[in-house]
Amino acid sequence: MLGEREERVLRLIVEEYIKNAKPVGSSSICEILNCSSATIRNEMAELEDLGYLEKTHISSGRIPSEKGYRYYVDNLMKPKNMTGEEMLKLQQVFHNSSLQISDAISKSLEIISEMTNYTSVILGSASKENKLKQIEMLPLENNRLIAIVVTDKGHVEHKDLIIEESISIDEVKKTTEIINKILVNTPIDEVSEKLEFEIKPVIGKYVKQHEALYNAFYNVFTDFANRHNTQFVGKTNILKQPEFDNVDKIKRLISKLEDKSLINNIKANEEGINIYIGSENEFDEDVTIIKSKYNIDGEEGTIAIVGPKRMEYDKVVSLLEYINSNINE
Repeated sequence: MLGEREERVLRLIVEEYIKNAKPVGSSSICEILNCSSATIRNEMAELEDLGYLEKTHISSGRIPSEKGYRYYVDNLMKPKNMTGEEMLKLQQVFHNSSLQISDAISKSLEIISEMTNYTSVILGSASKENKLKQIEMLPLENNRLIAIVVTDKGHVEHKDLIIEESISIDEVKKTTEIINKILVNTPIDEVSEKLEFEIKPVIGKYVKQHEALYNAFYNVFTDFANRHNTQFVGKTNILKQPEFDNVDKIKRLISKLEDKSLINNIKANEEGINIYIGSENEFDEDVTIIKSKYNIDGEEGTIAIVGPKRMEYDKVVSLLEYINSNINE
């Protein structure tokens, strides 16, 4: 463990660098701690020798190393109190009774991405882990329908559809009955393929507007499978951070954000809120990933915030704790 003054110096450097993204010199620390420049320079040199600080070039101030960030997170950081505005925005989402909890999570992460300029990722259970239990089509006015997909794990997803005027509700019902009869217990990620090879030939015989209805149902299941696996919020937000100011870094990060296998590796394996800094994560050494498991009616998923190593750790942890408490209510 570091000494008390070393900890104060490290905490101030980490928080100053997080705030301004500029190397921190001894003068700014002297003003806060009311110590001589020589004393602070010695403390900073010692922290550098111990591996908690780094220099970006010879004449610069210091920036935290991964080891420095880790010490800060484990020993010095305290969750930051949310502002009234932040809490109000999130409360409005979770207190909206018309939203399913999965939609509330998505909308809350939109707010967090907007507040922080970081990228949020939601990883649900794999589609293959969910089997179709039932699909329903509820008619509304003006040729609109609501398609409701229910899985064996109790997951429910709905999607608004607009159908052609020439399609009767009877044909919609007939198609729905055929799908329920043939596709029940089919893994969600296999439904689209079975629609093509098993359902389409059957409804072609019994349903006049089979092509339009087939397309509508295909879109419903494709949308369900995609939403259920991975959702990004503010995907390019992280590129606004000054750390990613050159073309090579931007290209590398965009490529990784498009790599499904890398994204799936973000899935949380541990309980609670966990922080993976730089080389600690398997995604990219220039980023930090803060992630948390959630459980909705027995179905697990992961919420992850991806940002620079110079992340507002205290703020992100507080926001994720708030989301977790509302999911579990």
